[in-house]
Amino acid sequence: MGCNPRGSRLQVGVITLFAVLLLAGVARAAGNFYEDVDITWGDGRGKIVDDGKLLTLSLDRSSGSGFQSKNQYLYGRFDMQMKLVPGDSAGTIATFYLSSQGSQHDEIDFEFLGNASGEPYTVHTNVYSQGKGGREQQFRMWFDPTMDFHNYSVLWNPTRILFYVDGTAIREFKNREAIGVAFPRAQAMRVYASMWDAEEWATQGGRVRTDWSRAPFTASYRAFAANGCTSQDAAACGRSSSPWMYQELDGAAQDRLRQVQRDYMIYNYCTDTYRFPQGLPPECSAN
Repeated sequence: MGCNPRGSRLQVGVITLFAVLLLAGVARAAGNFYEDVDITWGDGRGKIVDDGKLLTLSLDRSSGSGFQSKNQYLYGRFDMQMKLVPGDSAGTIATFYLSSQGSQHDEIDFEFLGNASGEPYTVHTNVYSQGKGGREQQFRMWFDPTMDFHNYSVLWNPTRILFYVDGTAIREFKNREAIGVAFPRAQAMRVYASMWDAEEWATQGGRVRTDWSRAPFTASYRAFAANGCTSQDAAACGRSSSPWMYQELDGAAQDRLRQVQRDYMIYNYCTDTYRFPQGLPPECSAN
């Protein structure tokens, strides 16, 4: 029989792609909380229901609750749909974030600061590199996050970190190691979520305290998707051909990002000259 060069090349390509994915340890979460996460604290206040499709975290005066992903990841895209605590949630915080361990840890944060009735939630974002954070940007949303589920996403690759809300980028943190800014790229991170008490500072700097008569406060999570590299070898992960490894914002997405930041950002560390009297962090001018 004669050979088919085109078919041979296709077969080799498929095998090569499979080998790259296997080497990089690419994982895609199944979207079932029983399979994807462990509830790690809360003494029963965290509950997986609806055959693993829904997870609720609750907070009362005694304790909050939280969970973490079974896998660790070095780069990837991480999506979670959340519905936040309705009504007077002052002093409470619901979170969805990535973090490594130790005093020099890396971390990428979505935190949702509760509100008094009739006031909007604050969406708080932050990036830690080698134990150093302080890179906060805060936003209001263009919808009520307590009325329905909305999708919150983190994309993390060697060149940038992107924060998305319902598919719209609200923040981009670029790798600026060339000018001496540490960037998370060597420590594998788990995905975490929690519901906890921060009444000392969360709502109007702690001026509005938690109304514990409304407890328990409950946030709901669903549709968790983790598409990331489970290897702790940065070189192996760097050879992944997954789209998130090279993703960046095109012109239209950049325009939308600027519009969102103009209309909905309420705090940006890169404009806080009171906090940085000796000069803003170097990545601020680079951006």
